[in-house]
Amino acid sequence: MPSTSASAAAEPADETGPPPPRPAAPLSLAEFDAALAALGGFEPEPLLAVGVSGGPDSVALAILADRWARARGGVAWGLVVDHGLRPDSTAEAEIAAGWLAARGIPPAVLCWTGAKPLSGIQEAARAARYRLLAGWCAARGCLHLLLAHHRDDQTETYLIRRRAGSGVDGLAAMPAIRELPQLRIVRPLLGVPKARLIAFLEAENQPYVEDPGNRNPVFERARLRIAQAAAVHPGSRPKSGARVASGSGPGEGQPQLACHILAHATARMAREQALAALLARAAALHPAGFAVLDAALLVAAGELGERALDRVAAVIGGAGYPLRRQRLARLREALGAAPLRGRTLGGCRFVPWRGRVLVLREPARAAAPLELAPGSAGVWDNRFAAALAAAASVAVQIGALGDAGAAALPRLPATADNPLPRLVYAVLPAVWDNSGLLAVPHLSWRRTTAACLPDVAFRPAVSLMGTGFTVV
Repeated sequence: MPSTSASAAAEPADETGPPPPRPAAPLSLAEFDAALAALGGFEPEPLLAVGVSGGPDSVALAILADRWARARGGVAWGLVVDHGLRPDSTAEAEIAAGWLAARGIPPAVLCWTGAKPLSGIQEAARAARYRLLAGWCAARGCLHLLLAHHRDDQTETYLIRRRAGSGVDGLAAMPAIRELPQLRIVRPLLGVPKARLIAFLEAENQPYVEDPGNRNPVFERARLRIAQAAAVHPGSRPKSGARVASGSGPGEGQPQLACHILAHATARMAREQALAALLARAAALHPAGFAVLDAALLVAAGELGERALDRVAAVIGGAGYPLRRQRLARLREALGAAPLRGRTLGGCRFVPWRGRVLVLREPARAAAPLELAPGSAGVWDNRFAAALAAAASVAVQIGALGDAGAAALPRLPATADNPLPRLVYAVLPAVWDNSGLLAVPHLSWRRTTAACLPDVAFRPAVSLMGTGFTVV
């Protein structure tokens, strides 16, 4: 079981070396208040969730968030995930929850159950942790999930991405705010060194957990921490056999790295503002799940136009990863060619239409139908949220209308009630029951015997405009 500590042991001064650094000052509630004020977006009586691992960073964040929320008549919950990856994980989660409860912070322990993968365990655990935290927040209408990533984490992220040859966006490291469909992840401590969080806990006489995984050289972040510790304390050496990754370059200290990260973040914010302005002029998004583009504006915008095409493809195609720049460049060039022909990319079709370009879901890439029982809800094709009332008498399926379904529909005139081009019919979400096609909500068509229909709304996982990169 990881050791618990309320303070770090002081190292003896090296009389022959440089003087020891000054002790870090505890982070104050006023500074924390200023960080949240800079991020904004909280309700008058805020309901917050704080991810708590039991480590010093998250325990300090939970205490500060609790005091901040209480001062405004709100509440901050501490969410502890029991990942079940070590024999002591349940006991560790209970200890962390007990610390929270002792301070009047309501705790909730969330368990990752089921089989665990044999490889990629860190990535799988991270995905499970976010899924559990987001699920708890969604069930309780909590809009803000606070995470305790701090300046040291930000520096590690930058160095890891720089060694991996990340693009300019990746070198901006972590944003202070990340928007999800029903939740925003808030990182108010990105500008705070870890030492100040530990100093805060020492002043509070609050113990915390030291996770041995943070020192396991199997993981890249742990190797980087070992290397950085050796640079700060030259007399210390990693354990025998540990392979240490190179860290910052010669003469690069924390302040210099922080300046690099801030410069990349500022440049990324400027690019995203320019992207949003271009999308506002060149793209129109329809609630039936397709987009209409002004191809000439995107072609003329060069590399920014390629970023716009990437964003549109993510919204319509539902992919969770950026497309290759070479393919985006070819698509932009193709949209400027004459005659303009249809193209496919990122699970989307780009089709010329009335002097513009329609962006549709590629039929072959659409998800399998979603089964909805009465009283249940779900997401189809990573783009459409659907819910069926408990009063419904039978289960239904949500899936693409398809060519056969579109052909079976009566000829629907293009009117104010039905402004959709026929090209999009096949990829519209349709509702089916045991008797066949029940409804096509976005065409305002339903079978005459249809009684209780599900609500179907376009809720793409990626926002067209995005929230923009944010720094504290």
